[in-house]
Amino acid sequence: MQKETEHGNRSQPQPPPAVRLFIKLLVGLKVPGARRAGSSEDGFGFTIISIPSGRGDISPDKSGRIWDAESGGPELWEEEVGPRTVPGLAGYQDENEMTTQRGGIRRQVQLQPWAARQPSFTAEVERFISFITTPQINCSRTLVPDESRDEKAAADLWALCVEGWTLPMIDLQSCVSYSFSMGQKDEAFVKRMLQAGCEVHQFDPGRKQLPSPGPVQRHHTWLDWRGPRTGQKTGLGDATPRKLSAIMDALGHSEVHFINADLESAEWRVLESWVLDGTLRRIQQLVLTVHLQWAGFEVGGNSMEVVRFWYSVIRELHSAGFRLLHSSEGPGQTVLRHSLPNTRSTYTLSWVNTRGRH
Repeated sequence: MQKETEHGNRSQPQPPPAVRLFIKLLVGLKVPGARRAGSSEDGFGFTIISIPSGRGDISPDKSGRIWDAESGGPELWEEEVGPRTVPGLAGYQDENEMTTQRGGIRRQVQLQPWAARQPSFTAEVERFISFITTPQINCSRTLVPDESRDEKAAADLWALCVEGWTLPMIDLQSCVSYSFSMGQKDEAFVKRMLQAGCEVHQFDPGRKQLPSPGPVQRHHTWLDWRGPRTGQKTGLGDATPRKLSAIMDALGHSEVHFINADLESAEWRVLESWVLDGTLRRIQQLVLTVHLQWAGFEVGGNSMEVVRFWYSVIRELHSAGFRLLHSSEGPGQTVLRHSLPNTRSTYTLSWVNTRGRH
C-alpha cells in the first residue's frame, strides 16, 4: 500500500467526470421516506456473523478546506460547485450556505476511534475495506439480477435475501421497492422487482419527460439529506430533492422492503441522515453503491478523517441491525486519489435489516 508520506504537493482533488456532470445537473439532493407493512408470515431465515465495535469522536472542519496531516498541504474534499441555483432545481441553496445563514452546526454520527489508535490513512482504509467486503449474514435463498445466468455470476452485482418470501407477491402482500439511480443503471434491479411482484418506484431526475411504463412508477425527484425548504410542496410533482422519509410519506409507505441506491457520492450524507432521523428503521433491505474516488458531497477533512467518517457511517448500519449479505467490486482502483492494492473505487453492498421484519 502506498505510504502516507509520499503524497507530495498536490492540486485540489476533483470528483470523477461522471460526478462532475451529476453536480452540474443536481448539486443539491433531498431524501425520501415511508413504508408499507408486509405480511406477518414473511420471515427471514439467516445466520448472523458477529462483528466488533468501537466509538470515538473528532471535530469536523467547518469550511471543508483543511491541512492534510500527511502531506502538510491543504486539501479540499468538497467540490466547488459555483452558483447556488441549478437549472431544474430552482430555489435550491447549498447546505453550507444555509448553515452559515442560520448560524447552526450540522449534527453528525459519532465517529469511531482511530483504527490504529492514532491517525493513519493506511489503517483507516484497511479497516474500512475489510468491513465492507466481509459478509455478516448467510441467507439460504437469494434473489439476484438474472436467474437465467449462473447464480454465482448473477450475484456479482447484488443479492437480496428472500427466505420466507412467497414470490411473486400479489395483492395485499405486495412488497414495495424503490430504486434511485441515474443513467438507467438500475434496469436489472427494476426488472427483478417487477418479476417479484413488487410495487416498483424508480427515481431519476434525468428522465423528466419519460412516461411510466406499465407497473413502474417513475419520479423525477431525488434524494437529499436536508429537511424541506420553506414553502416546499409535499407531493412529488417536481424535481425538488427530498428526504427519504418525505418521499415515503408522500407515497403512503410506512416502510420499503427493497431499496437500490446509487447516489453518485451523495450516499454518505444521505446515510448519515437516515441514521440521525430514524429512517433506517423503515427499510428492510438496502442495495447501496459507495464511491471512494473522492470524499463525496459535503464531506470535508483530510484523507484519514474522510475514511474514518465513511467507516463510522457504515458502522451505524450495523448498530441499527443491518448485516452485510453481499459485496461486489466495481471499477477503478483508487481511494481518495491513492492507488492502493486490493481495493476498488466502487463497491455495491447488499444489506439486510435483521430487525426489520414485522
